Amino acid sequence: MTHWAILSGINGNLSAYEAVLADLKRLRCGVEALYILGDLIGPHPQCEALVQRVQQPRQHELTPQVCIGWWEEQCFNLHGMGSDPEATELLEQVGADGVERLWKSVSRQTVQWLRSLDFGFFELDCLLIHGSTVGCHDVLTPETPPMQLLDRLLRADANTLFCGRSGQTFHLQIPAGAVTSTVTTLDAPTQIRTQTVRDRQVVGVGSVGRAPGKVTYTLYNPYSNAVSFQLLRGGAVAGGC
Repeated sequence: MTHWAILSGINGNLSAYEAVLADLKRLRCGVEALYILGDLIGPHPQCEALVQRVQQPRQHELTPQVCIGWWEEQCFNLHGMGSDPEATELLEQVGADGVERLWKSVSRQTVQWLRSLDFGFFELDCLLIHGSTVGCHDVLTPETPPMQLLDRLLRADANTLFCGRSGQTFHLQIPAGAVTSTVTTLDAPTQIRTQTVRDRQVVGVGSVGRAPGKVTYTLYNPYSNAVSFQLLRGGAVAGGC
């Protein structure tokens, strides 16, 4: 069987990324595509080396498909290329020291390369994205209300949404049904609309470099729709094809 390997939240941690690549070689099942759903970079001393490693895969390695995430957007802000040149959200999240570490971790050349990346990917009936169609900041978790999850799926007309913003691994299934909405305007009678919704799912793909000593990522079989999670902790692996 052939799978997609889906990563997020490497956060500049080259060692953790190398652990994933080694695990992919160990797997008995084939992997035909490698996706990195944002937060490739972070305030980490290995950040530049990681970017070079991603840009230059070795022989017989897959070329990663990378989209932007929250850390990339914050980096754009720091370099005057984003919507918040004051980097207010970043400052609130990590403080002045964290801002300085990110500035020192990512070169101007790398920022220019990051600017060329996609916002997300639509493959078959799947949306692969860092946060959601709302933005990189959008955090979807197992506690997110089902109607909110359904809204994110319907915005892209996707059957499966893979996201990485929360850093969690989860698999939420939304069964088929009907959604009724009411539209009221000042100059027309109230309209009631019913939309049939097929089976859909939202998958949190985990985090490669966010938690020290704990690497999680996702395997997905696009032909059987099967989802499985890989956990690497201290060299040990739980999960598999």
